[in-house]
Amino acid sequence: MTTVNDFRAQADRDEIEIREQIGKVVEAVQAKDLEALRALYTTDVVSFDIEPPLQHAGIAAKLENWAPVFLFFETVTYEIRDLTFTVGEGVAFGHAFARLRGTLPNGATTDGMWVRVTYGMRKIDGAWLIAHDQVSVPLDISNGKGVVDLEP
Repeated sequence: MTTVNDFRAQADRDEIEIREQIGKVVEAVQAKDLEALRALYTTDVVSFDIEPPLQHAGIAAKLENWAPVFLFFETVTYEIRDLTFTVGEGVAFGHAFARLRGTLPNGATTDGMWVRVTYGMRKIDGAWLIAHDQVSVPLDISNGKGVVDLEP
């Protein structure tokens, strides 16, 4: 018989695995490794990223969104902060703050900006994969512009 403690223990193990997967995202971005990123998303991932269009559907579109970042920066630093997950049986959702910054090809550095990120995860063949992500900045309704100078 499965007990409540068994479910909690499995949820704890799943959360550790999910956090490790998000850590692999950080490593892959910093290594500018599109193939490593490919392994961390579902093939049918849907991404609502900071850049147009409104939706990036499928792994090819998600990787096409990362590729210019790797060209823009000579070196990349990707930071995830305050990562929180709620884990269910085969699905999980979470949120965090993220900042992408680095060194430009001309040697200048940029501090980037903090964004809000939401993750939807699915456990497929024993691995937690990102099935959905959304990145956003707060909106100043009075002028219609994103607020990009906030820090967590």
